[in-house]
Amino acid sequence: MTLLFDLTNLTIGHGHGFGINTNILETNVINLAVVIGVVVTFVGDALKSLLENRRQAILNNLKEADQKAFEAQERLNQAKTALNDAIKKAEMIKQQSFTAAEQESQQVIRQTQEELQRLEQTKQDTIQLQRQRAIQQLSQQVITLALSQVKAKLTKRLDVSFHNSVNQFHIVLLTNYKA
Repeated sequence: MTLLFDLTNLTIGHGHGFGINTNILETNVINLAVVIGVVVTFVGDALKSLLENRRQAILNNLKEADQKAFEAQERLNQAKTALNDAIKKAEMIKQQSFTAAEQESQQVIRQTQEELQRLEQTKQDTIQLQRQRAIQQLSQQVITLALSQVKAKLTKRLDVSFHNSVNQFHIVLLTNYKA
């Protein structure tokens, strides 16, 4: 304290002393300036470091956010591409199913027509066969009837004179044939 006391009693030049000014109103501004200067000097570096760290953290967060946004956009683009591919594949499958159904329908129609033609041919063949059988049966009956009538006539007319006339007729035919 003695040093302070000595400093307060020092005077420089014409009655003014150099020392600690005890007037609160005058010293307050000076003290504040000194304190602010010390605070700015020492705390400023720390504050600059804190602000720089904060700025770097914000920049890193922004970079991460941009990266995540980019990745999300990439996944969205991939999903859109996959969706478009799926839609195209669905359309292709749908078109193929329509084509296959149309081909199957045409094949069924063609097979049905072929079957109808085959059945019609079978019907015609059956009808023709039945006609031939009927004609054969009628022919057989006509022949049988004719033979029975001829036999009946022959048995009625079969006497010696008819027998001689038939033999004579055949002899004449044979002699004419040789000549």
